[in-house]
Formats: sequence, C-alpha cells, structure tokens
Amino acid sequence: MTLHMIRLCVGCDTIEDLLDWHRDGSKPWLLHTKMTPKRGDELLDGGSIYRIFKGMILCRQRIIGIRTVGEGVTARCEIELDPEIVRVVPTPRRAFQGWRYFEPKDVPADLDQAAEGDVPPELARQLREVGAW
Repeated sequence: MTLHMIRLCVGCDTIEDLLDWHRDGSKPWLLHTKMTPKRGDELLDGGSIYRIFKGMILCRQRIIGIRTVGEGVTARCEIELDPEIVRVVPTPRRAFQGWRYFEPKDVPADLDQAAEGDVPPELARQLREVGAW
C-alpha cells in the first residue's frame, strides 16, 4: 500500500526558492531527518513527500530511496527524492515539527497544467482559502 510523507519546507517561501537550493543538478536531492521511517517500504511503493510552504501544501516529490547513515546517537536518515517537482492543488495545513505520514485519501490532487493554466501560487492560495477553488 502506498504511503506518503508531509513536511514543512523551512527556509524557503516558494517552490522557486526550493529549486534555487538545488541548482546543481549533479547531486541527488536528499532530505535529511533524524528518524528513519518505520514504514519505509510503503513510502517506496510510489510514495511522495508533500511540502508545506507558509501554511499551504504546494508541491510534491516522489521518494526514490531511504537509507540510514551512521550508527547509535549519530544515526540519521537520508531520503532521496526525484528532482521533478509536481505542483498540487494548494491546500492549507497547520505547522508541525518533523514529518508525518500522509495517507493517500488526504493528499491534494496534482495540478493539471492543461486544465488549470499557470495560476500564480499566491492567487491559487487565496482562491483555495475562500473556497473558490
């Protein structure tokens, strides 16, 4: 069964800021966390990480690898992500610490660029907040 992860994107306000962090395409996209997910097999079965920017889920990236690095108190987890960023329907989400599992029934739909057009993220957020989208 596919499972997803959700996490705050701290340090950047937009998807473009996130892309700026990873301009060097020679390195894999690694997400570092303290704890290794116990349900890693489910995350690797087509799961994605959904990112929250300023209280809104705006995008996702497919999870392609999970590994624990180090041992004992120095152990940490590296989650390798597909470099392709998929924009999703902007969805409000409260802040939390760390990451959480995200059930498939709760994930926002991918934005279909053909159907939605190029709606600026801020406008999409405002439309979503008032229930017009």
